[in-house]
Amino acid sequence: MKLIIRKNIDPYFNIAAEEHFLKTFSDDIIMVWQSSPSVIVGKHQNTMAEINLNYVNKHNIPVIRRISGGGTVYHDEGNINYSIITSSENREQLVNFKSFTKPVIGFLDSLGLKTVFEGKNNLTIDGKKFSGNSAHVFKNRILNHGTLLFNANLDNLEAAICPGNFSISDKAVKSIRANVTNLLDQLREPISIEIFTDKLISYFRNYFNIDSITQLSGNDETSIAELVETKYKLWDWNYGYSPKYNYTYENGGIKINIEINKGIIERIVIDGNISFKDEVCASLINLPYKKEVIINTISKFKVNVNDVDLYMILLGIS
Repeated sequence: MKLIIRKNIDPYFNIAAEEHFLKTFSDDIIMVWQSSPSVIVGKHQNTMAEINLNYVNKHNIPVIRRISGGGTVYHDEGNINYSIITSSENREQLVNFKSFTKPVIGFLDSLGLKTVFEGKNNLTIDGKKFSGNSAHVFKNRILNHGTLLFNANLDNLEAAICPGNFSISDKAVKSIRANVTNLLDQLREPISIEIFTDKLISYFRNYFNIDSITQLSGNDETSIAELVETKYKLWDWNYGYSPKYNYTYENGGIKINIEINKGIIERIVIDGNISFKDEVCASLINLPYKKEVIINTISKFKVNVNDVDLYMILLGIS
């Protein structure tokens, strides 16, 4: 097994790196990495139903879809991510979260933390979640990965993945909200995240009998960067890949209903008194449900300032 330590905290690069090593390598690989603040949604989720769009836009927090299933997670420099890529000829035995998290539980036990595997893929301490795990199978290989909240900004976490008070109806995978905790708060003796990470890496090296650390090659860097630009930075992947859904919201006696498929507005109806509603609705049909597109469309009409703000609120993009 190869151990890869990535110092790059660019979340786009880090999420793309997992797909790169899963699909282009045959070696078993383990990676430990961190990202700057970002929201990572599961492959089969509806992004708009999982995030607070206004909050992530205001704070310039990237929203990125990963290739594995499961729920939405928050990353920042106080969160440690671990990825384990292995191969097996028996596809039915590839997905085993209990087996995958065993070394993590063992490591935390060595620090005096009594960890419990709960539900399908979560790790908790005293009923509070600090780790979510998911997987993606590609041919005879599997990517297992998980988070470790160490001293993450839990206020940002809560705000970024708390959807607005609009109503969304879809068949997408839903995140299961849980009480969370940082591992730093659970340790008897506080340590820095750097020391914690070094200890985790050392434990992994002993557990998997790894002699040396592998560095990314120039070709790896180039391939991953290309994957970032052709997939992971694209709105079509991060938002447009969401399943078909219906969006409903009401404000000040005005109600809006939108049907969105692959990120494209297929139907929009506004009930209530707001200027140019018929023209705006007609103009938005077959356009992407993107803030800049919607703003540009509304700007074509002489909508008064107050109604422009109301449109933004109704559409959930203020």
